[in-house]
Amino acid sequence: MNARQWLERLVAFDTTSRHSNLALIEDLRDALAGHGLKPWLAHNAEGSKANLFVTLPAADGNEAGGIVLSGHTDVVPVDGQNWTTDPFKLTERDGKLYGRGSCDMKGYIATAMSLVPTFLSQPRKKPLHFAFSYDEEVGCVGAPVMLRALRERGIHPEGCIVGEPTGMQVVVAHKGINLFRCALQGCAAHSSLTPSGCNAIEYAARLIVRIREIADRFKAEGPYDNFFDVPFTTMTTNQIQGGIAVNTIPQACNFLYEFRNLPGARPDEIQAEVEAYVRDTLLPAMKAEFGDARIDIDAVAAAPALEASEQAAITELVRGLTRDNDTRKVAYGTEAGLFQASGIPTVVCGPGHIRHAHAPDEFVDIDQLESCERFLKQLSAAT
Repeated sequence: MNARQWLERLVAFDTTSRHSNLALIEDLRDALAGHGLKPWLAHNAEGSKANLFVTLPAADGNEAGGIVLSGHTDVVPVDGQNWTTDPFKLTERDGKLYGRGSCDMKGYIATAMSLVPTFLSQPRKKPLHFAFSYDEEVGCVGAPVMLRALRERGIHPEGCIVGEPTGMQVVVAHKGINLFRCALQGCAAHSSLTPSGCNAIEYAARLIVRIREIADRFKAEGPYDNFFDVPFTTMTTNQIQGGIAVNTIPQACNFLYEFRNLPGARPDEIQAEVEAYVRDTLLPAMKAEFGDARIDIDAVAAAPALEASEQAAITELVRGLTRDNDTRKVAYGTEAGLFQASGIPTVVCGPGHIRHAHAPDEFVDIDQLESCERFLKQLSAAT
């Protein structure tokens, strides 16, 4: 099958992160096994989702070293979006292929899968590996499971290309993503008896303002990296729930906040500042009103920043094949930082444009898939 046919097949699987991806993963596994390969799966704790890893050996059978082609199989929801096409049925129009995940990032996976016969027929000196993950869109949850399995199996690739949509241009850095849930427990009371309660929403608001103050400091004082479109570390509160009635002091409030740190900025130090404010200022004030007040902060997800070395062999190889020597750094996160942190030098380069990802009528240009196909053929020939 060609890349378009593979993409049509992959888009038809609804792998929104809240669903299982097993049907898609098992379909890929069976197709790869049909070529005589030996793919293996690394499941989540519940067994409801899985990563897939497979090695395409070198011509002499060697499976050591080589380059990983990495992509995630989950997609974001279509809820509330105004699509003019069926999001889970690939639709071609004006040189574009529409469908959820067509850009982010089933187009890359489809192209790689379509080239398996070509890869196997080439006299490569080193292997290629496919690494297809689950739950990237909800905090890069699946890739760490796969990377642990690689270490346990003694698999040590020499480089990795994460095929997120970059317009087939080289991205050498992205920010880290750190997501936290904060749960505050105060004391309910009738709103006419305000002093007898402890208002969880109001104390949550104080913490949210403190988070915004830290964000404003990063904006005003840096550190900065002007290669990023947003050249400083950012912090935002993005979801909040609390209260049960207009005349009741809220006992509970929960909110989610995130920060996206520049490479080089330490996430633990940023989070430590938030927790110090809670420990030294906010919680004592709550307890003065209600002795059993609580503030609990839990990490929900984290993915480290990426900063690829320009001297790394994978960076030089991808730059050479794409003839792209510009420095590009992006604010969105990928699994590349996880591969890099595991000792696998990594860059980001894939078909499509990030502005088309996650949107209604998501699409990938056909010529982007064609560019990706040419690139991957050259990559295989060069290894």
